[in-house]
Amino acid sequence: MFGLDLKEIITVGMVLFAVIDIIGSIPVIVDLRSKFGHIESEKAAIVSGVIMITFLFIGKELLKLIGIDVHSFAVAGSFVLFFLALEMILGIRLYREQEAKSASIVPLAFPLIAGAGTMTTLLSLRSQYATINIVLAILGNIIVVYAVLKSSSKIEKLLGENGLGVVRKTFGVVLLAIAVKLFAANVKGLFI
Repeated sequence: MFGLDLKEIITVGMVLFAVIDIIGSIPVIVDLRSKFGHIESEKAAIVSGVIMITFLFIGKELLKLIGIDVHSFAVAGSFVLFFLALEMILGIRLYREQEAKSASIVPLAFPLIAGAGTMTTLLSLRSQYATINIVLAILGNIIVVYAVLKSSSKIEKLLGENGLGVVRKTFGVVLLAIAVKLFAANVKGLFI
């Protein structure tokens, strides 16, 4: 009915969960809380959800406007995901954020939650999955993001530094496999 597919929703949800990496971002969130005090979890979750859903619907048209096809964007996105995965697995930073002035919208909602990797992933996923399933996966992830933001200090204490490292590296490997799959699925489209 309406293209709903639970398997697709779960698959897309897991991909987005790995890319957003909200669990791996807990140290950053805790640092932001210490710098800026209270973080508006509701505001950050809603704004990031709106950004993702908006980009899902207008991203392809925006690409057409500037003359880029979805296959090219997906291949480029696979490289972004590849480097994000390397950051997660190796514990290095290849991309440096600018210093934040406020915490709820920038850098939390954008670019930490709904950043370049998430945008690239959304358009790549749109070429393979039904839009309704992607939207539901986004909403599911926003609920998880909100819950994590609300309870980040408790999660940090529960997992500890080693636990957070294991979670981050595990999702890094998953993300690396997703990057390879996206590349393989879209690189053929560049030569057609």
